Amino acid sequence: MKLATLKDGTRDGRLVVVSRDLTRYAEAGQVAHTLQFALDHWQQVAPALIQIAERLEAGNEPNLPFREQEAASPLPRAYQWADGSAYVNHVELVRKARNAPMPQSFWTDPLMYQGGSDGFLCPHAPILLADEAYGLDMEGEIAVIVDDVPMGASYEQALKAIRLIMLVNDISLRELIPSELAKGFGFFQSKPASAFSPVAVTPDELGEAWERGKVHLPLLVSLNGKPFGRANAGVDMTFDFGALIVHAAKTRNLVAGTIIGSGTVSNKQDGGFGKPIDQGGNGFSCIAEIRMIETILHGVAHTPYMTFGDRVQIEMRDQKGHSIFGAIDQVVTPKIKTS
Repeated sequence: MKLATLKDGTRDGRLVVVSRDLTRYAEAGQVAHTLQFALDHWQQVAPALIQIAERLEAGNEPNLPFREQEAASPLPRAYQWADGSAYVNHVELVRKARNAPMPQSFWTDPLMYQGGSDGFLCPHAPILLADEAYGLDMEGEIAVIVDDVPMGASYEQALKAIRLIMLVNDISLRELIPSELAKGFGFFQSKPASAFSPVAVTPDELGEAWERGKVHLPLLVSLNGKPFGRANAGVDMTFDFGALIVHAAKTRNLVAGTIIGSGTVSNKQDGGFGKPIDQGGNGFSCIAEIRMIETILHGVAHTPYMTFGDRVQIEMRDQKGHSIFGAIDQVVTPKIKTS
């Protein structure tokens, strides 16, 4: 089942069921007006949504054309957004470029931060930037939306709580990060609103590509129309989503609608660091990684961060080449100052 939220002038939009080929949608308001309502009442609501999806596929449900530009992030706002760093290769690169030692615990204890969840960007909305000097970077990630998860949940409980999967552009302002982390209190200004894919899907939609909390497909990232990354999300993922959810729920309950992110999808290459696509590698899901590699190899980074007018696209396709979640498609736009 594929679900989306269409913009309707309200904060939370309206829930619709989307066809597998992403061309049509059916209204879901008679079952659940918003995705958060559906998540809060999943056991009662999901069967009815599945019936709508089945009728839509069979051509027996009233429908309208689905346009990704009309979609908000599946959850336009959420009770909680916690982003992990499941691909430790990414963290290792960052620390090596800073000549900082890599704590052994990073391989057994996930990093995770709590992001702002009071409002997410629409998947085709511009990325408003006040100053290019902030060092704007995209971060291509996978995320899951969970049902209620009790404090101290087991790994199996965590996996069973996953209701939906989607893609993320977890936007970072890289030049603001060092001073924030130096305060010892974590990200805030350096992590503005994220954007999620137009569509969220139930795990069964991925078929064999979904296995034990991992999505075994390439994440396609393009920058200004050119392939930038195609890292396989199921490879080099040190902590799968079950492990990330267990970590998040260690000392607290997670409520239905909590979003858990994977962190930047990152692959090694031939046992070492990744390589750009034009050099035979899988490329990168963020600019910071190639800059770190440049720093390690040459002592200085030369790939620039994003500037006004730059366009990022993030998508994932199935084995037949069909888009699964629709595309995140955003252009960096100057933030107009208001008096």
